[in-house]
Amino acid sequence: MFPRTSNRKAISVVLTTMIILVASVVLGTGVVIYGTSLFQTGAQQEEIVTQGIRVWVHSTDPTGVAWGAAGVRNSGDKIISVDNILVRGATVPFTQWFVDSNQSRVTSENFQSQFNNTGFTGSTNMTDSFDSGGLISEECPSDFASDVTTIEIDQDGAGSRPTLCLLQATGPTSLTTGQRMVVYFKMPAGVLTSLDSGSTISVSIFAGKTGAPTSVTVANN
Repeated sequence: MFPRTSNRKAISVVLTTMIILVASVVLGTGVVIYGTSLFQTGAQQEEIVTQGIRVWVHSTDPTGVAWGAAGVRNSGDKIISVDNILVRGATVPFTQWFVDSNQSRVTSENFQSQFNNTGFTGSTNMTDSFDSGGLISEECPSDFASDVTTIEIDQDGAGSRPTLCLLQATGPTSLTTGQRMVVYFKMPAGVLTSLDSGSTISVSIFAGKTGAPTSVTVANN
């Protein structure tokens, strides 16, 4: 009798232990799967698309004057803040960003444009379109010919597209799902010089940790 009771107790202990172990494994697996699911969902929520990135360097200025332009769209399902532009690893300060995120002006046609270089004024700043022969914009608040905090860029001359009114940034630019922006940016002095014309460089645009480098050929202006 006694040996049978002991055996039953031993079997009961073993079964209980196995049940606890199996439950622990199942719970542990559940935690891993849940964590992975959260990571994947988060990755899908934040996403940006860049388009038409261009870079121009002044052909004669010895200090290395260079500008770039790009379109950025929030292709995720979460509000993002475009907060970093890197050229050859150098950060472009916000005060050297000129941004239009007004969706009535940043139309799909303007967003898909081969962004214009309107020339450099005073060998440092981008020229307004109408200063270089384009039409004065009726969409922008006023004539910004002498205003260095705003640049007007007309992407199609006398065509029907709205003129972009690029305002000097003071910080990150927020975009909700599907929203677009166009940014023209002036690189820190010396990052690029006329010797870099025709070379391929890396330009990265980020919203937090979302973004990736793009290889761009430097054009001469």
